[in-house]
Formats: sequence, C-alpha cells, structure tokens
Amino acid sequence: MDGKHLISASSIDKDLRAKMGGLKKTEQARMVGKAVAERAKEKGIEAVVFDRGGFRYTGRVKALADGAREGGLDF
Repeated sequence: MDGKHLISASSIDKDLRAKMGGLKKTEQARMVGKAVAERAKEKGIEAVVFDRGGFRYTGRVKALADGAREGGLDF
C-alpha cells in the first residue's frame, strides 16, 4: 500500500459549506463522511482504511465514520 491521498472533504469545502448552516458539529461530520464516500465511489474506491489519528471513536469521529458507511464505503 502506497498511502496516497486520493480524495478529501471538509466542512469548509465550497460544496458543503452552504448546506451546513445551523447544523451541529456531529451532524456536519456525518455530512462530511457522506461526501467522502460519494467522492470515493466516483473514483471507483469501495473500501478504505479509517485512521482516527489517535482520537477516541466517539462524537465527531464516530459521526464521520457513520456518514462514510451510510454513503457506501467499507472499512
């Protein structure tokens, strides 16, 4: 595995920013996760490795992962 960066998504992306008005941070994280899944599927990526970067698997980290799973990613 080469560890290359293929896609990204953030709450400050132009595409997502307009849709996030008034949402809680965990809801924003779920939306970012769904965007990651959508962008990955467009590139033909179905399975990924989820690196929490040392953060606990709760709150926004969990919401992001749940959103990515809802979007169809397998990890």
